[in-house]
Parts: sequence; structure tokens; C-alpha cells
Amino acid sequence: MTDTTTPDLTASLAPGATGARQSLMATLAAATPEAVAERYDTLTPPAFELVRQPETGLVMVRGRMGGTGSPFNLGEVTVTRCVVRLGTGETGSSYSLGRNKQKALQSAVIDALWQRDDMKASIEAEIIAPLAEAQSADKETVREETEATKVNFFTMVRGDN
Repeated sequence: MTDTTTPDLTASLAPGATGARQSLMATLAAATPEAVAERYDTLTPPAFELVRQPETGLVMVRGRMGGTGSPFNLGEVTVTRCVVRLGTGETGSSYSLGRNKQKALQSAVIDALWQRDDMKASIEAEIIAPLAEAQSADKETVREETEATKVNFFTMVRGDN
């Protein structure tokens, strides 16, 4: 089953469009550190320099009562970010929940490589697509488990006493 919430990265977007890159970064951010490391190991990492080394900080999360009410500060979450520049000039960045600096670094390198015309298709096929499929499968599993616990009160028979 395909996940309709994850846009196809190969969709016809104008060069420089941010939609595909946002999808790429969202997929990397939602992936587990182990999954990113496994996919990153399939690459031959190019030479890169750290523009902003992986660092961990806090970000305030805001919410709305009922989704439409006045915004309020819900709390803080830990986020790790990183920015790298390839030897060819592309700059990649990443933000991810948690404290895993290796995931942030690897995600930033993948983002930078994706911006290279000669690497875009292979990054999408070999890294992003498998990660998106795994995330979609996980969502489907949770949906099925949740559906299995659903109780339909209108079909339950009441005992006559």
C-alpha cells in the first residue's frame, strides 16, 4: 500500500522548488538513526567541511487547543542540527529530534548530495525511497493495530434482564 501523505520526490517540480527538498528533509528527520546510518553506509561519502558542527539544543513546541484556539507553549523538545558544505559547493542541513549527532551529520551530507544533479536520482532511489517505505509500513502497522482495538458500540448486543 502506498502512503498518500508522502509526496513523490521525483514529481515534476521546477528546478529549485522547495517541496521536494522539504519532503527529503522530513523523511530523513522522521527516520531512525539506525536506518539513516544503514543507508548512509551505502554511499561513498564525499569530502565535506562542517559549516555548523552537530549541536544539540532545545526548541519550544507550540500547540492550539482543539487545533484552532489560541496558541500556547506546550513545552521544549531536544533537537540536533548540522550544516555541511561539499567540496563542490552544495550546502546541506538537517534538524532532527533527539541528541543523535551522527544522524544529524549524515542527514546533512545526504541533503547536500541530493542537491547535486548527478546524485539526485540515486539518493532518491537508494536512500529516501526505502526510508519512506519503511515509515509508511510503520504507520500502516500502527493503523492496523489501532483499528483492531476499535469497539463499535452500536453492534454490541445488550443482555435482557
